[in-house]
Amino acid sequence: MELTYTFRDAALVALALTHRSAGKPNNERMEFLGDALLGAIVAEMLYETHPKATEGEMSRLRAQLVNGQALAVMARELELGERLKLGSGELKSGGFRRDSILADAFEALVAAVYLDGGFEACRDTVRGLFANRVAALPRSSKDAKTRLQEWLQAQGWPLPQYELVATEGEDHARIFDVNCVVTQPVSISAPGRGNSRRLAEQDAAEVVLSRLRVAQDGH
Repeated sequence: MELTYTFRDAALVALALTHRSAGKPNNERMEFLGDALLGAIVAEMLYETHPKATEGEMSRLRAQLVNGQALAVMARELELGERLKLGSGELKSGGFRRDSILADAFEALVAAVYLDGGFEACRDTVRGLFANRVAALPRSSKDAKTRLQEWLQAQGWPLPQYELVATEGEDHARIFDVNCVVTQPVSISAPGRGNSRRLAEQDAAEVVLSRLRVAQDGH
């Protein structure tokens, strides 16, 4: 994946990739703006591609696409970590690999496109970056926890259990780690991570579903 937009003002890119640990000015304000822009543009894409989805279903789909982990993956694909400007403490602790920092930089970069080229340029850029991800979403708009629960109930097996394992990060950038455990038809425990407990549980449920399907196919 690559960013197709060409910046006129390189200083905006530099600011978007400057973490608060490096001092001021930094990308915190741009992160705020980019988050709002991403939410609106991705919502538009889902509105177009899922005409029968309810508000709640579209909200869950958007959360799959723009949560911290998902945005960090996109930041890595754009190789933003190698270009981040970090304070010495974050450099030593490997901040350029941290999901929360990468996701923030991605949001700030979206804002930089908007500030440099206007809304239409930002919209076109975001739609290009997310086109394949939106197309790859399952047509079922049910979230992973619901699908896992329904799958187990249909077989008459016990429901999954979710356990909060750990939390890390500051209050505004909290990361949750959970385990999802099922005992039938096989015993499976899978980790999940997200910037809310609900998203972490969804992440873990998706992994369990995949493993259950592999186990079922093997039989």
